Amino acid sequence: MNAQAPLTTFTTTADGRRIGDVLMEMKNITLRFGGVRAVTDISFDIREGEIRSIIGPNGAGKSSMLNVISGFYVPQEGEVWFRGARRPTMKPYKVARQGIARTFQNIALFDGMSVLDNIMTGRLTLMKSSILQQALWWGAAEREETAHREKVEKIIDFLEIQAIRKTSVGRLPYGLKKRVELARALAAEPKLLLLDEPMAGMNVEEKEDMCRFILDVNDEFGTTIVLIEHDMGVVMDLSDRVVVMDYGKKIGDGTPDEVRNSQAVIDAYLGVPHE
Repeated sequence: MNAQAPLTTFTTTADGRRIGDVLMEMKNITLRFGGVRAVTDISFDIREGEIRSIIGPNGAGKSSMLNVISGFYVPQEGEVWFRGARRPTMKPYKVARQGIARTFQNIALFDGMSVLDNIMTGRLTLMKSSILQQALWWGAAEREETAHREKVEKIIDFLEIQAIRKTSVGRLPYGLKKRVELARALAAEPKLLLLDEPMAGMNVEEKEDMCRFILDVNDEFGTTIVLIEHDMGVVMDLSDRVVVMDYGKKIGDGTPDEVRNSQAVIDAYLGVPHE
């Protein structure tokens, strides 16, 4: 008999969304910069199809943890497991090819390029043509770019940015730049999408739009999302589960209600002195 891959099991949330098996697991992660510990012995998992938030006060180590997940940082201790296998040390572009994409706390777009061209850069890990073929832009390379452009146009429609598709990114207001950065990450067709403070600096209307798009990405594409965000109202409304960090340590992990009622979490956010 031929061995069959194990079937993914799903649980259904109260709002009808489906959460699957563990997609990624962080095991006893410790990250040091010289003598400073940014992350200390943290473990948690991320389940397929969920919105998993990481919260904590400034300096808690949230972005450092996101950088470990995306391969930008290599922890001194601990293991990263993805799709049931231990992930070896690899370059960030190889991590991206595994299906992990991200946005950044500080917008990282090409200001001199158009919105369309910025989003097209998200397809680079999916392109097969050589540099020479792309330079000549003939035959297979032309067909490939046309196919990728069609994918990008669908993302532009999905995020409702048709009107600015040919606009230089440097001319856009902050909120739209954040949406373009989300579009570029989606262009990579990620299975796991990492969002580092996607609503920082936005007004109420822009936050509402971004919340809607995050929920739509999760619902329509089935994309698993890891979210770092300081707006606790947003976190509690969007998240299936929340990890709480403080001074590089995990002090809470559970549903929004469990985290909201945790005394350790309340103390961290109220600034209770540490012994």
